[in-house]
Amino acid sequence: MLDTSAITTGARPFSPRRRWAALSVLAAVVLLLSVDNTVLSLAVPALSEALAPSAEQILWIGDIYSLTLAGLLVLMGSLADRFGRKRVLLIGAVAFGLASVLAAFSPSAEMLIVARLLLGVAGATLMPSTLSLIRNIFTDPAERTRAIAIWSTAFGAGGALGPLVGGFLLEHFWWGAVFLINVPIMIIVLVAGTMLLPESKDPNPGRFDVVSAVLSMVAIVPIVFAITHVVGSGVDAFVIGSLIVGLTGGVLFVRRQRRVANPMLDVDLFRVPAFSGAVLASLISILAFAGLVFFFSQYLQFARGYTPLQAGLAELPSTIASIVVVVFIGVAVTRLGRGRAIAAGLILTAAGLVLVALTASNDTYLWLGVALTAVGLGFGLSMTLAGDAIVSAAPPHKAGSVSAISETANELGVVLGIAVLGSLLSAVYRATVSIPDTVTGAVRARVEDSLASAMTVLDPGSPLVDSARSAFVTAMQTTAMVAAALTFVAALMAWWLIPSPRGTTETTAEPVGENGTS
Repeated sequence: MLDTSAITTGARPFSPRRRWAALSVLAAVVLLLSVDNTVLSLAVPALSEALAPSAEQILWIGDIYSLTLAGLLVLMGSLADRFGRKRVLLIGAVAFGLASVLAAFSPSAEMLIVARLLLGVAGATLMPSTLSLIRNIFTDPAERTRAIAIWSTAFGAGGALGPLVGGFLLEHFWWGAVFLINVPIMIIVLVAGTMLLPESKDPNPGRFDVVSAVLSMVAIVPIVFAITHVVGSGVDAFVIGSLIVGLTGGVLFVRRQRRVANPMLDVDLFRVPAFSGAVLASLISILAFAGLVFFFSQYLQFARGYTPLQAGLAELPSTIASIVVVVFIGVAVTRLGRGRAIAAGLILTAAGLVLVALTASNDTYLWLGVALTAVGLGFGLSMTLAGDAIVSAAPPHKAGSVSAISETANELGVVLGIAVLGSLLSAVYRATVSIPDTVTGAVRARVEDSLASAMTVLDPGSPLVDSARSAFVTAMQTTAMVAAALTFVAALMAWWLIPSPRGTTETTAEPVGENGTS
């Protein structure tokens, strides 16, 4: 096998200064993509007033990005391995900037849906390339762990900064500003990436497998679609049919990857406990964190009366904590080992979620800030080490494909977090809210739908507003406890499946070769 782990630029070695400068470019990309995942929700009221979309169109504006992104990640990771990770990333940066301009100035809901679809395509070209380039730039295990810590921090910080950035922009500019902010950052990425990033790719990619490419999308898109639409429509024939199509596509995809000489995705990697455990830990922790961001932003604005900007500032403790935890990652791995350190981070996240549930009804913010700090510390620690375990389990020439697995798990975690925990939140709210019999018709339907809908039809001083707020807080507390339970289960998986040799950041899993051989 040709060793492509040594990165060079021309005839000179890739210097430490340039490695970390290159990392800053990659961190900026994933930070922006993560912000883009959460910033749109704040802009929905403003763009609804401007474009007058139907309820179905609003759903598609939100869903089409995740559907496209998740469905194309595996394919784009394979293309990055084949044609060059730097090249694919820079093409994606140009496409993302252009699609952002189209979204910002969309004159209709239909045009905005198309723009969001194009943003999903561009995002899918960017995400696998970031992590795979890190795998090839940082060949020293300890350095790579620190680099992935920064990458993970950028991903987590973006999700938390989304409401802050969106709140600021919407208070000073029109709704399109939440998209237009992408353009200058992508210009910087394009210029700096051209100068700083090395090129790397699989030296022996084999023939491009069109059937595998199609099956990878058939496996993911219908499942993501079913997850997102079960919230609004419930479990109906269409949702069940989508799940059947997706699962069938997944089975056919896996069977084909086992047969072909040059698989798009080395599915035998999942036989490595450290790899499969890290993927599961990432998916579940992202699920819990995305769900928290989703319902906590609503809680701060609707239940506590914060403005969008105040809500974003209130969520900063989790962002700051996820950055600070980088300092302690080396100590955690040295003393606990990788698997136990990931488990410890997940347990800390679960404890923070429990504290959110216990203190949500308090008038003071102090304990909520403490809870968010615990969530940020635990999330930053577990996500960093899980990401490192995933990319370390594969050889450098397959970094793009393996990075796509990590990114797909992250994206599915976001979708599941919003869909599953969001639907649970809605169900508990509707079961808890108490509405007098004198309230009928459209007003009753809006109050029963959600707290956000109730606030649009009720007088702020109405006793029914207090009842709706109380029901929402109860629903949020229940949802936070469920998220904590899921995170604790992920901690047990990490403890059991991921090896924990102490005193090293190196993975104990044998890298699996191109055809599944060690």
